[in-house]
Amino acid sequence: MERDEVVKIVNEFLVEEIEVDEEVIAPDANIKDDLEIDSLDFVDIVVIVEKAFGFKIKQEEMVNVSTLNNFYDYIYDKVNNS
Repeated sequence: MERDEVVKIVNEFLVEEIEVDEEVIAPDANIKDDLEIDSLDFVDIVVIVEKAFGFKIKQEEMVNVSTLNNFYDYIYDKVNNS
């Protein structure tokens, strides 16, 4: 899967499922601060990612994921290197 596909899928579910305002979605956006993703939203995101990309997110792997760009990279790496 190409990284552009990952970005498209993630952005779509953030807008449609999590109701993030499309204007704040940018690669350098901070997930908690800029996108206002709280812990309940993140639980939903985990379920969506697992269904859309076919892998389980491990909490310890998410420690260094703070921006949307980090999240795209994390998903891209998991999809293509697992």
